[in-house]
This record gives sequence, structure tokens and C-alpha cells, in this order.
Amino acid sequence: MTTAKEKQVIQSEFQKRMDEDELLNCMRCGFCLPSCPTYVESGFKESHSPRGRIALMKGVVDGLIEPDEDVERTLDLCLGCRACEPVCPSGVKYGHLLEEARDIINQHKKHSLPVRVLRKTVFNGLFPHQDRMRMMTGMLGIYQRSGVQKVVQNSGMMKLFPESMATMERVLPQVPRLKKMKDRPSYLPSIAEQKKKVAFFSGCLMDTMFLDTNNATMKLLQHAGCEIVIPKSQACCGALHGHSGEKDGAKELAKRNIAAFEEIGVDYIITNAGGCGAFLVDYDHLLKDDAEWYSRAVAFKEKIKDMSAILVELEFHKKMKLHVRPQKVTYQDSCHLKNVQGTFLQPRMLLQAVEGAAFIEMKDADRCCGSAGIYNIVESEMSMKILDHKMEKAAESQATTIVTANPGCLLQMKLGIEREGLSGLMRAVHIADFLLEAVEEADKL
Repeated sequence: MTTAKEKQVIQSEFQKRMDEDELLNCMRCGFCLPSCPTYVESGFKESHSPRGRIALMKGVVDGLIEPDEDVERTLDLCLGCRACEPVCPSGVKYGHLLEEARDIINQHKKHSLPVRVLRKTVFNGLFPHQDRMRMMTGMLGIYQRSGVQKVVQNSGMMKLFPESMATMERVLPQVPRLKKMKDRPSYLPSIAEQKKKVAFFSGCLMDTMFLDTNNATMKLLQHAGCEIVIPKSQACCGALHGHSGEKDGAKELAKRNIAAFEEIGVDYIITNAGGCGAFLVDYDHLLKDDAEWYSRAVAFKEKIKDMSAILVELEFHKKMKLHVRPQKVTYQDSCHLKNVQGTFLQPRMLLQAVEGAAFIEMKDADRCCGSAGIYNIVESEMSMKILDHKMEKAAESQATTIVTANPGCLLQMKLGIEREGLSGLMRAVHIADFLLEAVEEADKL
């Protein structure tokens, strides 16, 4: 329960920190409404739309609305998919407003002791430290390989957890051994004639739980003619911090990453996770009030490029032979890759170039799948409603392979396949793994 004193402090901080010009940019036109998953799934509840949430923020700034639990609740229920931004005629940066509002509330309300301990453990003790991320993921690997996972599943113990969490436990990727996670390259030469020198943003979860996808991405870049530098001092992108009201932590991680990449003299910084890439290109906004770091953030941002974009730029799909066994393939957009980075056509161009893959455009492919970082854990009910809609469209496409470009989307699609009883009939795969599969299959012909 937020106290009266906390509400006063939060309201004062809203008045100091919220960008009132950006709030006023919203013309209340409603173009954002059909694009917002929570507005649609809530039965068209105005407060669960971007327009409604902006109105609430403005009401708090103007002193007309108390920043109470209801305001916090509607902000928390937002996925942060930013689908409202590309359709907004005024160009409102809704994502920036949302993150600022969440940060103000989280920094000026008193959390319970268990919540404080959990947040400190996750945001301060775990994600900023890649060695600890490896240890945590390594423990998950032991759980999977030792047979304990099978015992837990067969015992029915997972029934004590929410259905979505129990299903998620079954679809987690097989985690590599700790030694493999530690043995990471810092440089890779081009396999083909060198065209670009790039840096690879390896991420935290991507370089542990999704290590094979990172390796696949770098192999594709080598085939495309890229010399690759992988800075050892890089860190987590900070997206989880930024989306969860831990803006100071996000700023520290941003500075670590800018410093790690700015002196290596590369053409691009390549990402393979839509959520990470979107946060990286927002570093200039994150550090806009820091005179020392702002210009450095701008220079950093200008080099960020998604893996699919550079592969198309270097005509990888035209020069490489790509082949897979016959299958129907569809693509699920990463919200942040499309809505923030503007990368939409390139993944489709790559998939359409693969022999044996009959590409089918899924209806509402760019609508959020409901993953949104940890949203599918903390807002399971809404997440599953959104996922149900996505799986309906996936089934209508009759695809046997769903390709996506973000680890959260990938797990959510696997979760949907499992929940619908489609395991064995349909699979979900990251675009890097799919393309490397196509390269290796073509080499066998």
C-alpha cells in the first residue's frame, strides 16, 4: 500500500521529471488503440491503452490524479512493446514516458522486504556480473543433465507453480556446460572475403542460456565477410533494469558498454536479440542529461545494427547457398526489433531465400507475443491471453516452423506450442539457428 507521504513524493517527482511536452504531444486521436495488446485483451479498457496511460501520467503531473495503486497497476500491465509508436501521427515516444514513470514510482515507494531483497539480488547482484550469470545458468544445466529435472517433472511438483511457469520449465533450452560458457572468443576472422569489421554484442542471457544461437550468429557473420571483435568488458544491455524502474543501474551498464566498444574501430556493433538492440539504440535518451556521456552514446547508437540487417546489406542471402528440408515457415516479429529499430523486411528477405522453406506471412505477425522480458512471469494471466491470440494466428498459417529474432519471443513461442499440444508438429527457432541450419544443410548437397 502506497502511503500518503509516498504519493506526495511521487507526484512531486512526476512534476519534476516527466517530459510535459511529450505528454502534450499526445493528441488523443486513438490511432494507437488497435495496436495495443493490453487494450484489446482487457475488453477495450481505456486506461489500459497508450492514450489512457498517458492521460493518467498527465493527470498525476497536473495534480488531478493521485499516483495510487490503480495508476501503478495500469502502468505495470503495459508490455512496453511500443507498437503504439510507429502508428502515432505525433511521434509520441511512449516508451520513454513509461520507463520514466515506472522509475519514479519504484524509486519512491517502499517495497516489502522480500521484494527489496529480490530486486537487489537480480538487478545489483546478478545481471551486471556475467560470471555470476554463467554460474546461475551452469546450475540450471546441472539440473537438466543430472536427471533431477525428470524426477521433478514426473513427481508432479511443478503443479505447485502457475501453469505457464511449469510449461516454461519444460521448454527451456538445454544449457551448455560451464566450461563452454567461459571459453568465449574475443576475435574471429572472416571466412569469406572481408567486407566489414564488426563488433558483436554478446549479451548476458544470450551468451549463457542461448550460447549456441550466439555462436550461430557469429558463424553467419563470418560467412558474410565480417571480421568480428567481441569485447570482453561488455556487459548486460540494461533493458531489464530500464523497464523495471531501475534507471540508475541501466545507466551504469550503458556506460560500461559504450566504453567497451568505442575504442575498437568497427563499422557496426551487431546484435541478435531485438530487446537488447532496442535498448542499446536508446542509450542517447538514457544518458541525455549527462554531458560527459551523451555524445558518446550518440556515436555508439549510430553503429548498432541487427544481424539480419547486415546480412542483407552484405547480400548473404544472394551469395550463400541456403537449403532446408521442405517445411512451411512463418516469422514472428520481435516488437522491439520492428517498432524501435525499424528492422522488418530483412528477416523476411533472408527466410524467403532459403530453398525448401515455403514462407507464409502470419496474420498479426508484428503483434506482441506476450513475453516482454519477465512479463509472462509477473503478468501471467494477460500474457497467456495475448499468447493464445498469437497461437491462433500461427495455427492459421499452417506453418511447421516459427522463426523469431529475440530470446524472449522464442521461449514464448515454444511455450505456446507446448500449451497447444503441438510439440512434434511445430517448432520455434531463432533466425540465426535457422539460417546456419540452412547453410550446413546446403553444404551436404
